[in-house]
Amino acid sequence: MSEVPSGWEITRSEQRPPLPSASLMITRDGEDGVEILICRRVESMPSFPGYWAFPGGGISRVDKSAAKAFPTLHEDPVMGASFACMLRELVEELGWVISEGKITLADLDARKLVLEDKAAWLNLAIESVLPTEVNGLRMVSKRTTPAFAPMRFENRFLHYHAGAVCDTPSPQLSGQTEFDQTRWLTTKQILDEWEEHSLKLPPPLVTLLQKVSSLLAIHVSMEEVSKVLSKEQPGERSIMFANGVECLPLPTYTLPPASTTNCYILGDEGGPRIIVDAAAKTPEALKILQNKIDLIKQDGGEIIATIFTHRHSDHIGDLSAISNIYQAPIWASAATHKYIPDCDTNKVIKEGDSFTLSGPKGDVSWNVYLTPGHCEGHICLSSAAGIIVGDMVAGMGTILIPPAEGDMGEYLYQLERLKNMNPHLLFPSHGPVLPLPEKTLSHYIKHRNARHERVAEAVELGLTDLQEIADFAYADTPNAHPQLKVQQTQAHLLAWKKEGNEKVNLILESIGEIF
Repeated sequence: MSEVPSGWEITRSEQRPPLPSASLMITRDGEDGVEILICRRVESMPSFPGYWAFPGGGISRVDKSAAKAFPTLHEDPVMGASFACMLRELVEELGWVISEGKITLADLDARKLVLEDKAAWLNLAIESVLPTEVNGLRMVSKRTTPAFAPMRFENRFLHYHAGAVCDTPSPQLSGQTEFDQTRWLTTKQILDEWEEHSLKLPPPLVTLLQKVSSLLAIHVSMEEVSKVLSKEQPGERSIMFANGVECLPLPTYTLPPASTTNCYILGDEGGPRIIVDAAAKTPEALKILQNKIDLIKQDGGEIIATIFTHRHSDHIGDLSAISNIYQAPIWASAATHKYIPDCDTNKVIKEGDSFTLSGPKGDVSWNVYLTPGHCEGHICLSSAAGIIVGDMVAGMGTILIPPAEGDMGEYLYQLERLKNMNPHLLFPSHGPVLPLPEKTLSHYIKHRNARHERVAEAVELGLTDLQEIADFAYADTPNAHPQLKVQQTQAHLLAWKKEGNEKVNLILESIGEIF
């Protein structure tokens, strides 16, 4: 992703409303306390691949029809559809049904039909082959996907307590394609592994499990905890993809389809914090930042620095307005500091530098890497949690290499460098966090190298007009923005010139202007 090039008209489509979905927190009484079922999503899933999550899914037409066919599910049709969704997903994903107050195995033949066609679940329920019992199901939370995601959901978290270990059958994963593992763990075990970066959790599960853990320290049973959760009002929650790295999406004027820039807050609650890419400029964005800083201060935290990954306008906010919210030294590369007002407390950070945040949970070290290519002076930050990659890759959309200030060859080199670090996660500036770094970076490298070769092929075929070269290189992407593909083609040509391609040099001389 990148700032919108000056003078360009970019069409922005309205963001679609979130889709309804439901998921189920299933608990049981284990030897070490209440255990929760978590399921690992296969790495081919489009959303949250490799994450440990609750069973669940999007509410379908089948579920809405079921809410009408079985009004006893819930008096509210939306909740009725949510309950129907979970009953259906239990059959599909785990081979379970709720019957006579407990979880039992679903009929094998019935499940096979449901796996072949989800509409079969409703027919089998009407025929009483599959039960529609909802006693014990309770909604305990509702969360909406933030604006940074390409597809958003309004998810209702339901809860069901399955009783003792002996009352819980083993999940039946054969036949379904969503999960490849399941585990029963206490909230402490789950959160400990998450804090150690041993497993990945969707952000809503992190804050929900943290709340469950705190309530279990007060209340005797999970039933009591469930009742307390059900009475809580929905509200803003921290977006924690990894321990010590909070994501705060700020509305910015950036390249579509993105509409936000991810500001990252490093450090533990109650300890020293660092703000990365405080991009707030508009009243809306400044208010979001203000609210978060107020919470940090209320928790006893202190902002010790602001880091900017690079100089683009969708990353550096209104520094004057931000200084009224909080004040802290600015750390950035020497190239980025040229675009930031000078201050005695500011600091130039460079390749090989590091810093340590000492919080209530211990010390966390971050390393600085200079990664030009997208922009001169671009930096990345690395820790055990992963890499804050700025505009090296994106969680949605694409990354531009501006010919006037970028370097396609350097960008490709830096992608290889990031891949070789084998990070736990990638924290991009736009879109959701990327959970499969090796796969993502390999895709970027393969895709950009292929485009690079297509540009060279066009030149070898004798094409000399920039538009013709761009059309040839982007023949596989007919919907590419016409101006952007020409700009990116020029970036590839400049990289070939740097490598000593004489034909490219002549073409660039004839073009003259660098966009």
